[in-house]
Amino acid sequence: MVGAVEEAQLNRLENQVDNGGGGAWEYLCLVRKLKVRRSEKVLKHGLSILNDPKQRSKLGGEEWTLYEQVAIAAMDCQCVDIAKDCINALQRKFPESMRVGRLKGMLLEARGSWKDAEVAYSSLLEDNPLDQVIQKRRVAMAKAQGNISGAIECLNKYLEIFMADHEAWRELAEIYVSLQMYKQAAFCYEELILCQPLVPLYHLAYADCSAAIAQLSKGRNKEDKDSSELHTLAAKTLEKEYKQRSLTKLPLLTATLRNLKLPS
Repeated sequence: MVGAVEEAQLNRLENQVDNGGGGAWEYLCLVRKLKVRRSEKVLKHGLSILNDPKQRSKLGGEEWTLYEQVAIAAMDCQCVDIAKDCINALQRKFPESMRVGRLKGMLLEARGSWKDAEVAYSSLLEDNPLDQVIQKRRVAMAKAQGNISGAIECLNKYLEIFMADHEAWRELAEIYVSLQMYKQAAFCYEELILCQPLVPLYHLAYADCSAAIAQLSKGRNKEDKDSSELHTLAAKTLEKEYKQRSLTKLPLLTATLRNLKLPS
């Protein structure tokens, strides 16, 4: 997540570049550093550098990083011809690169050639079954086609290998919530709470799932009232954080946390 200071810096630099004040390369570097998607701006300012031989020559090895960045931005903007030109330039420079292979698969996605993209990704995974980027691309591809069950299957397989990926757990939880599969979503939030116990939003989302499960089942099963110091600390931390914003959820949240049991 981008902080307020970083976002202000990015916006200030973007306005500077848009108004002809220079700093296009610095702006593109900051976009990459913060991992934000401002595709139209990246495409515009990135192409202005790539199309200028003098500016491009000053980049040294970073030229190829810019080709990749512009290719992704072009695909976001559905400028597939520009993306193809950038990927071809990278292919000539790095003919055996798996990273370039991923870009070629993404280009197939941008064209809607789902089967060809799946074939390309499967081929790359044969060489490196633990490639996280490709695994996530398959999830994104399933979602883009409206194949939610396929996305769930891909995410579950991915999490069997990369169990510490918080973003994947959150994405899977959100899909389950959208399908009203609250028990499965609650399990995902339990994993997130175990990994990041001091993130209040996960606790609140877990409380929402618990409320939904209780409403659907018309009552919860009573658990033992024993609670550990961990759950007490978590409840107090959340109560302080959300005392003003989430008063209606705190009683259920506190009760849920106290009823949780850690495996012995």
